[in-house]
Amino acid sequence: MSIYDAYIPKIAEYVTDLQAKGRQVREFRCPSDVGQLLEGLPVRVGQGASQGIILRSDTFVEIGNPEAGSSAFLLWTDNPSLVTDGKITLIGPDIPESPDASLPFGQVLIVAGSGLTEKDHQTLEHTQFVADRIEGYMIRSVAQVIWSRVSKEAAAKGFRFESLGKALMSIFKTDVPKVQAMEILFVASSKDDLEPLGTIGAQVNKIFKSMLREDWKARGFDIYECASGYDCKSCPDQPVCDDIKEVIKVRKRKGDGSGPDQDS
Repeated sequence: MSIYDAYIPKIAEYVTDLQAKGRQVREFRCPSDVGQLLEGLPVRVGQGASQGIILRSDTFVEIGNPEAGSSAFLLWTDNPSLVTDGKITLIGPDIPESPDASLPFGQVLIVAGSGLTEKDHQTLEHTQFVADRIEGYMIRSVAQVIWSRVSKEAAAKGFRFESLGKALMSIFKTDVPKVQAMEILFVASSKDDLEPLGTIGAQVNKIFKSMLREDWKARGFDIYECASGYDCKSCPDQPVCDDIKEVIKVRKRKGDGSGPDQDS
C-alpha cells in the first residue's frame, strides 16, 4: 500500500471531468519493452542527446511558461494493478498543431513497481527532470512546474507529446529497474484546466514533505512545523496527515510482524 494510491483515481476522475466538459482527449498505447519504446522515435534519447539551450528563435512551441500555467508532479505505487502500463493521455492540442504557441502544461507521471518504497521517491522525482536526454527538448525550470521548449528541428522530425511520453517511459524503466509499469497524463488545453490538477499536486507535495518529517521524527528529530499552530481540528491538511499516519502504522505492523496482513 502506498500513500499515493488514493490519488491515482483522482487523476482518472480529473480526466473524466474535462472530457465531460468537451475537452479534446486522446489516448496512446505504448509497448512495455524499453527497446520497443525507442523504436521509431523521431528524436534521440539518452545522455547528451540534447545540445542544451534552445533559443527563442529556434523554438517551435513553448510549454508551461508561468504566464500560461504549469503543474507537474509524480505519483508512485507498489501496486502495479493500479496503473495501465504504456498509457499516455493527452488533453488539448498536440505539439505539431501548435506552431509558435505558448501552451499551458500539466504533466503527471504515475509509476508502479511491487518493490517501490518511500526510499525510492527522491530518485523518481529526480528522474523526471530529464536535462539533456531528449533531443530537441529543453526544460528551463523545475519547481513543481515544468517550463520547457521544443525546437523547430525536433518538431520538423515529428516530435509530439506521444514521443515525449515514450522517451520518459524509457528513461524511467532504464534508470529505475523497479518500475514495472508507467502511465502519463499531459494537459495542454487551458490554464483554468490546470487549477484542479495543481490542487492535487499541492496535496501530493505536502504528503512527501510530511513523510520526510515523520521519518526524521522516527529517528529522534522533531522538525515538524505546523501552520495551524498545532490545532489539528482547524487545519485543512488534517485528512492528509491522518492518511500518512495510517499508512505508517500499517508499514510498522508489517515490519514487526504484528499486523494481521503480514502474510498477504
